[in-house]
Amino acid sequence: MYIYVLSNVQTSVVMDSKLKFKDLIKIAQNELKDLTTLPNPDFRLEQAEFRDTENEWEIVVSFLIDNSNQSLNAINLPEFNNQRVYKRLKINAQREVKGFYIFEN
Repeated sequence: MYIYVLSNVQTSVVMDSKLKFKDLIKIAQNELKDLTTLPNPDFRLEQAEFRDTENEWEIVVSFLIDNSNQSLNAINLPEFNNQRVYKRLKINAQREVKGFYIFEN
């Protein structure tokens, strides 16, 4: 149950999904871990929204991958070895990933 305070009035809202943010990032990590070869891909939950009409969470997760397009910058120094990518996922109340999408930052 989530409680919102609006103008000194408390309103209770019961969400169908009992998932916490920590649960959402763990689910995403399990689904996305094979997309990176790095030992520590630094998964981050960037955005999360529960959609009542679909009864599911829509989240954006970022993580590091090898930078396969590495080039030299303007002063001839190599760029970073890693690149942060963003993915959008839909997760239902049963902790199942129902969608995986490209997300442009």
